[in-house]
Amino acid sequence: MRRNLFFALLLLAAGCVTRPPAQNLPRASNPFPPDALLIQRAILTVHGRQFTLNGYLALRKSKGERLIVTENFGVPLADVLVKPDGKIFVMRSSQLFRAEWIRRYVAADVECIFGAAPKKNCPGKMLSPSHFLIQRRGYTLDLQIVQTKPGPQPPELFDETKKDSP
Repeated sequence: MRRNLFFALLLLAAGCVTRPPAQNLPRASNPFPPDALLIQRAILTVHGRQFTLNGYLALRKSKGERLIVTENFGVPLADVLVKPDGKIFVMRSSQLFRAEWIRRYVAADVECIFGAAPKKNCPGKMLSPSHFLIQRRGYTLDLQIVQTKPGPQPPELFDETKKDSP
């Protein structure tokens, strides 16, 4: 009995290492430079299936956000441009990311995390300044920013008339 009590007290005294509590989105201020290129890695879980993705997000305060999502070998899966006024332009889609899904979910997640004024219905958490978790019905997106390159991005990235042909 004494032995069990000793171990219980030892465990209580030692405590446990836990991650700091996640901050719910939306946040008060955007922690990213207004003009930058963000290189991302993500795990997308859809109905129990996991997909590893790479992302390249160009931010330009006056022009919007341009996200290009690729699979591990560099094949583009989604390309979306979100203008500052909220207009969404699907520049390229794929079998995995259809145009409607990009408009409805990918663009919403971009605005949720990186937008100047994230919407109130952002179903995500900021786990750290470079780690985000979005949980929607049907999928979970675990996103990490692995590199930030501040500076103005080329204006042609934000030209909705220059769509790539799929």
